[in-house]
Amino acid sequence: MRIIPRMLGAVLAAACIATPALAADAFPDKPVHLVVPQAPGGASDTLARILGQFLGQKWKQSVVVENRAGAGGNIGMEYVAKSGTDGYTLLMSYEGSHAINPAIYRHLPFDVKKDFTPVATVATLPFVVVTSPKSGIRSLQDLVKAAKEKRMTFGSAGNGSVNHLLGEMFNGAAGVKMVHVPYRGAAPAIQDLLGGQIDVVFTSFPSVKGYIDAGTLLPLAVTSAKRSASAPDIPTIAEQGYPSFDVNPWFGLFAAGGVSADKVDKMNRDINQLLATPEIAEKFAAQGAVVYATTPREFSQQVDAALAKWAEVVKASGAQVE
Repeated sequence: MRIIPRMLGAVLAAACIATPALAADAFPDKPVHLVVPQAPGGASDTLARILGQFLGQKWKQSVVVENRAGAGGNIGMEYVAKSGTDGYTLLMSYEGSHAINPAIYRHLPFDVKKDFTPVATVATLPFVVVTSPKSGIRSLQDLVKAAKEKRMTFGSAGNGSVNHLLGEMFNGAAGVKMVHVPYRGAAPAIQDLLGGQIDVVFTSFPSVKGYIDAGTLLPLAVTSAKRSASAPDIPTIAEQGYPSFDVNPWFGLFAAGGVSADKVDKMNRDINQLLATPEIAEKFAAQGAVVYATTPREFSQQVDAALAKWAEVVKASGAQVE
């Protein structure tokens, strides 16, 4: 008779061990919210909508993309950080806001290391330097020459944004002093560039692809060390006299801190399977992005490296936001 209690105990123990794995296998069983902490139309938004469509098909659940822009991405990031640990609210973040904001904002309502769980990288995507065809500038050399002869301006999505810091990095590399003009987002900066109020903008490729295709904006260079496969005619900054210039930010998904490793691993596997498909690769490539798959551990290491890198850039720039 003593055998029965022992058997029951063994069965219960096995059930307890299996429960997390079974729960992860069934995840998700309701709609998932994918938060983009930037305005519609930019790189984060574009990649989130592409990935969200395919994840919805794979999970047989709605993946609802929500734009919660403001404060350099901090509003959307805070929302996800405080969303709970069930894994049903995800953040599409990128190297700019995720690694720059801790260095530039004195008081953040979250800790990027403790309050977020890296789930999966999805892509790398270079930024592009653009000007108006009416400016008379036709190359990076023209831009440098003009900046040494007269007052030149570059617009950004705000103080401390990656657009801003790219401009400061280029100022340092080229030995020029273009004047920074901050905006509340990349879109108004691009509109003023089109209108001739500023001279150049460093911005994500998706945000200006339509203007480049239409000929209303002229690309001068991409910020990555190698040319973009989707825009091979645009030279790099590196090949135009600044060989150490290489900024090719990663984009990826985060969950709130405390989401179970089983759920994170399942999401990572599912996302990486999608990234391996020609359909995703082609849609990303059309936006200038290259698929980039990692494990959660590798992604965490990428975050650490980016935090150290951009802290140095921010320190050199002197940029600070209260």
